Amino acid sequence: MPKKTGPKGSTAAPLEPVLEPVPISLVLIDDNRLLREGLAALIHSQPGFKVLAASADVEEALQKVREARPEIVLLDFGLEDHDSLSLTATVHGEVPEARIIVMGLLPVQEDIANFVRAGASGFIMKDASFADFVATIRAVAGGAEVLPQALTNSLFSQIARNASGGPRAGVLEAVRLTNRERQVIDLLGEGLSNKEIAARLQIAVHTVKSHVHNVLEKLALHSRMEVAAFSHFGGSSRTPPQ
Repeated sequence: MPKKTGPKGSTAAPLEPVLEPVPISLVLIDDNRLLREGLAALIHSQPGFKVLAASADVEEALQKVREARPEIVLLDFGLEDHDSLSLTATVHGEVPEARIIVMGLLPVQEDIANFVRAGASGFIMKDASFADFVATIRAVAGGAEVLPQALTNSLFSQIARNASGGPRAGVLEAVRLTNRERQVIDLLGEGLSNKEIAARLQIAVHTVKSHVHNVLEKLALHSRMEVAAFSHFGGSSRTPPQ
């Protein structure tokens, strides 16, 4: 068969087939029916997404995850009849290629670190806009790790990212802390008050307050709770009393 020719007898190049992008596959687990069905419908209406299942039945959803191996599992933080943290660890352990996004109002930063350690790759707060919701799913599916916006400028975000067991000593090495400030971090991690820390270190309470202020400033943290979490998740560095 003769080849098709273009103008002046030139041979026309064959047309390349246009490939449609593969949609991002999702499984949604949420026991709030109205929210679950609404989210599933909204996500399904967006180009580039495929909702494989939306269920309140954890065992049913887990079976779907095992069989279909979706790119994204959207998981409600506050499931009433199941431990969302344990479920995160189960999904991550059985289907590690499925990236887990936790949805909800997370009360404290320690919860975020626990979910990161269990295998979560992203978080969506329930006051987020739908545009942010979609952007988070796309980012996590693309390999990013997305923490709540309120934490992105905090050193705690680095701690949470390393909560899966990676090296954490670099955090302390990068910040010039005195031995006394490191001791204060350790004692805050034990939940001691300023008065109790002063008694333990045999220094004045106002001196403890000064050390706490310096620690917050140097580590770019905002509360004693964040310092305690920092200590608990690997930031402590035991030093001998001065």
